[in-house]
Amino acid sequence: MTAVETSASVDFDGENLDVPALRRVAEQRVPCQVPASSLTKAAMSRKLFEDTIRQDIPVYGVTTGYGEMIYMLVAPEHEVELQTNLVRSHSAGVGPAFSENEARAIVGARLNALAKGYSAVRPEILERLALYLNLGITPAIPEIGSLGASGDLAPLAHIASTVIGEGYVLRDGRRVRTGDVLREFGIEPLQLRFKEGLALINGTSAMTGLGALVVDQAMTQVRQAEIVAALVIEGLRGSTGPFLPEGHDVARPHAGQIDSAANMRTLMQGSRLTVEHAELRRMVQESRSAEDSVQRTNLYMQKAYSLRAVPQVLGGVRDTLTHARTKLDIELNSANDNPLFFEGREVFHGANFHGQPVAFAMDFVTIALTQLGVLSERRTNRLLNRHLSYGLPEFLVAGDPGLHSGFAGAQYPATALVAENRTIGPASAQSIPSNGDNQDIVSMGLIAARNARRVLTNNNQILAVELLAAAQAVDLADRSAGLSRAARAVYDTVRRVVPVLDQDRYMADDIELVADMLTHGELVDAVEAVNVTLH
Repeated sequence: MTAVETSASVDFDGENLDVPALRRVAEQRVPCQVPASSLTKAAMSRKLFEDTIRQDIPVYGVTTGYGEMIYMLVAPEHEVELQTNLVRSHSAGVGPAFSENEARAIVGARLNALAKGYSAVRPEILERLALYLNLGITPAIPEIGSLGASGDLAPLAHIASTVIGEGYVLRDGRRVRTGDVLREFGIEPLQLRFKEGLALINGTSAMTGLGALVVDQAMTQVRQAEIVAALVIEGLRGSTGPFLPEGHDVARPHAGQIDSAANMRTLMQGSRLTVEHAELRRMVQESRSAEDSVQRTNLYMQKAYSLRAVPQVLGGVRDTLTHARTKLDIELNSANDNPLFFEGREVFHGANFHGQPVAFAMDFVTIALTQLGVLSERRTNRLLNRHLSYGLPEFLVAGDPGLHSGFAGAQYPATALVAENRTIGPASAQSIPSNGDNQDIVSMGLIAARNARRVLTNNNQILAVELLAAAQAVDLADRSAGLSRAARAVYDTVRRVVPVLDQDRYMADDIELVADMLTHGELVDAVEAVNVTLH
């Protein structure tokens, strides 16, 4: 279900937020609001909770200590001190801060989890987080410190610290003191009452917010990988046979494979360079000699896997991202702290804060994106290797080979980044007990999300090298006139920022320029501008 939008704003109601809507709020600064119905539900939950406390019923983190210190009973009159101390003690994250967009996604994810209405926070807490998003007050959240089991305690504590007027917020990429910014806006810090410190920090919202951005950006990367692959296939005069619908829609109907194959057909439509399988078959038949039972030809009825298995590989990546997005959509709309309160039922003391579902999903994304990078680098190698490139000069040298090295040096970072991606193993298998062995099995979900982000970023560099090599191949073979409409748009987009490599030059800037294009999804924009629509 798509997030409800009213007057171009996104509703955080705890029920209907999805990944694209969160990304709009985080990256495009679309306004958000908590519907009156959600505020009413929160107020009712809060009343139920306070009635429970007045009955002197023991509740974890409200009349007890935290974690391993649950055996310590704390009198109700210490409510503000107990919650404030929790936030202060857990504001212990280290390392670089998440970017402003990422921090906004994390705040949005926490807001929606609390808006579901089972966490028993006052409506004022929800309104304060929404106010932060709408005013652009972005907590400075260190990346390192979450075990992803009792939620993302350290990162979320850095959000909670700003709610009480402490800690730091981001302004123009720098940390500034929260108190100074709140005074500038005329905002009074909130006092945290029963459970509110715990509710703010005890959840999966850091891994979920970051994961949502990564997965949505990764789907754009898949489309761009398909776009680059299509340009390579055209440049090498490849066959369209591997992308015929019968082989995918009928024979092996994985949804991602079907979509990827359809995109490849769409991207190469109108090309005068690609060859249909029927034409290849005819050429082979005509080359046969009646005298020779075994005969060598220069014809390849099937190309290498990196040119032929694009729908199978990138389709698998698509399916992985679809699975991850489903998990993230569920988590975005889940109450994932502890304890939770339901009218007429026992207080739920459980472990919804445990990030295992998200950790597994983000590790799966890391594996899939790693293979996307492998596929790209292998096509780059095919373009540069004169024994594999079907007649192109070695390393796509435009002048004298030996005197010039062409793309030989540019291949190295692509290969190195593939190797680096392969060193990034599953975080979810790295459970280490902590908190006096109370947290004796943890998910490491935020590390999994950060790992996926790292591979995503590396892949833009890998794809940049392939795209530059593909454009160079088109130039050296003088094939730009035969390109499909989509391929021509992509080729022109590249050539507007990077000229043909007619002699050796400083290459790092070229790679960075094209990687930046890919980061911002400019290849998708280029093909859409010529009315080519992709899945």
